[in-house]
Amino acid sequence: MDLTQEQWWEQYQQDDNAVILDVRTDEEVEELAIPQAINIDIYLGQGFLDAVEQLDKSKNYYVYCKAGGRSHQACMLMNQLGFENTFNLVGGISTWEGPTV
Repeated sequence: MDLTQEQWWEQYQQDDNAVILDVRTDEEVEELAIPQAINIDIYLGQGFLDAVEQLDKSKNYYVYCKAGGRSHQACMLMNQLGFENTFNLVGGISTWEGPTV
């Protein structure tokens, strides 16, 4: 599900079952990231799918990338793998005004 920045952050903060997932490259993560995010690079292809399969499907995943395209794709892939609750950050970190590390 695509959410605006405000919806995404507000819902995340109220969600006791939330995980933030960053699907960008290591280089992008080193430049700027949202605190407490786990990173699995979608460009790893099968490696991304293998890593995602290890995640707890009962959690709610708040997914982001640089502009929202890769994270949208990641949400669709995760849904196909049986994840019920994935939330894409529209606009990605490039328009993010929340906390960063």
